[in-house]
Amino acid sequence: MFLTTLKRVIKAGYLSFKRNGWLSTATVMVMTMALFVLGILIFLGALTTTALDVLESKVDISVYFVSDASEENIFSVKREIEVLPDVSAVSYISKDGALEIFRERHRGSALIIEALDELGENPLEASLNIQARDPSNYSAISTFLLEKNYPAVDKINYFENQVVIDRLAAIFGTVRGGGAVLALMLAFIAVLVAFNTIRLAIYTMREEVGIMRFVGAAAWFIRGPFIVNGILYGTIAAAVTTLIFFPLAWLASPRLLLVLPSFDLFHYFLANILQFFAIMLVAGIGLGVLSSMISIRRYLRV
Repeated sequence: MFLTTLKRVIKAGYLSFKRNGWLSTATVMVMTMALFVLGILIFLGALTTTALDVLESKVDISVYFVSDASEENIFSVKREIEVLPDVSAVSYISKDGALEIFRERHRGSALIIEALDELGENPLEASLNIQARDPSNYSAISTFLLEKNYPAVDKINYFENQVVIDRLAAIFGTVRGGGAVLALMLAFIAVLVAFNTIRLAIYTMREEVGIMRFVGAAAWFIRGPFIVNGILYGTIAAAVTTLIFFPLAWLASPRLLLVLPSFDLFHYFLANILQFFAIMLVAGIGLGVLSSMISIRRYLRV
């Protein structure tokens, strides 16, 4: 008996959805826009996390020594750093080695090479390049170096790199925050559109609702079709959004790989497509049911 009644409720909801075809289509489109922004935020979150991880993995600490520092002093500092538990490797670059690297890096710029030759001496400093076992360890290593205050050490470059990473993280956070505000605005508009669509459906079915009341139909039986409407709006919007992202991810992936080779957007989408659709489905149905409940509470006195 319950299953038969449930089938009737679902059928009535479907017929109401079909009867108001254009309005239902408009509602689904607005919901799709809201879910699309939500999907963008999901991919943006994965992209920024990967980008920051890559940046942090490339960050190291370069300790530069004063020009008159002896190799004995430098290697003494090197031995002290190597025994730190947070350090995975320490490499030494002499002044001559730094000059060779500089020349190789700027070999295409004749002006720089010429200016370097005119100096008549090597202006570069010897340095130690420190790799940590984990990016989170760099701060502790830098603090250790500052506290030791080696007389031969001229400067430590980690803090400049960390400022850049923190600024990028702040920019990404601002972008995500702006996207979240846009998604909330579109979700609010979607609820309003669905609310008015269901309100119209209630008005269209007012005679049927009156008859059901007269014969003593249960309140949930009268309300059920309109909740089914909301579920249909959300389900279709979730499916459409997922289908839209498939070609978009495929087209955008090669371009993103040029900027961030470690993040394959299309592969990420395929690997997480079920979770992505589940999020879209829950969000879409949530918006649809919320709209239905508001409309029923406002205009359907049962």
